[in-house]
Amino acid sequence: MMAWLDQVKWNSEGLVPVITQEASSGIVLMMAWMNSEALQNTVDERVAIYWSRSRARLWRKGETSGNTQKVKDISIDCDGDTLLLKVEQVGGIACHTGRHHCFFRRFEGGWSTVEPVLKDPNMLYD
Repeated sequence: MMAWLDQVKWNSEGLVPVITQEASSGIVLMMAWMNSEALQNTVDERVAIYWSRSRARLWRKGETSGNTQKVKDISIDCDGDTLLLKVEQVGGIACHTGRHHCFFRRFEGGWSTVEPVLKDPNMLYD
């Protein structure tokens, strides 16, 4: 493993959480996971590649929806256990629900949906 990858504090499953932020607006789009292969490929290709825990495989963001993420910047936090990606969200939709970002519910005495669906998710995933 490369020395810079050794500086990441991987959890017991070999994963690290990744917060993905839209570079132009500062909006937090989503949270996902990466393993060392996903991070290495993301660095090499400058597109977001995550580890899908549900599918147990690499997941190229947008591989089925077309809503890819072009990586502009990668940072690691002070503890070395969380990554921050700043991206250009191609297609304007980061969430599998068809919304711009995954944090579309806000606590207002209960969870309220505060962001609209931009595209029917059934139309994103054939």
